[in-house]
Amino acid sequence: KSRHFPPPQKKKNCLVYEVVDLTEYARRHQWWSRVFGNNSGPIAEKYSVATQIMMGGVTGWCAGYVFQRVGKIAATAIGGGFLLLQIANHSGYVQVDWKKVEKDVNKAKKHLKKKANKAAPEINTFIEEATDFIKRNIVLSSGFVGGFFLGLAS
Repeated sequence: KSRHFPPPQKKKNCLVYEVVDLTEYARRHQWWSRVFGNNSGPIAEKYSVATQIMMGGVTGWCAGYVFQRVGKIAATAIGGGFLLLQIANHSGYVQVDWKKVEKDVNKAKKHLKKKANKAAPEINTFIEEATDFIKRNIVLSSGFVGGFFLGLAS
């Protein structure tokens, strides 16, 4: 059960939930306004340049550091798995039908191309929104990029 929202009410064999209006919730709870601000405008209106650079740099460094660690783990797992498969194939434990693998990979490529063409409008909308956010918050974004590269390097 949630402590913040009323429990669902039962009416004729179905549950009825209360819809919470986030704007009203933000007005009633001051901490929400302190964390997310009173309006949804760009961050440049709310914080100084130094604060924006620091916030962007710290979050960028964290993201870069995590990206680096996860990337190393993923590369090790994929490379190690491929190496073990090759050793097992060479030793005779496993027989790999490479013609079938190639055929399946080509089939997957065609399927992905079809899916990518259908998903293009959603991707374009996301890219436009991200570009708009970066333009409105250029100082924060540049701090994030710098921090991200530092995180990758550390």
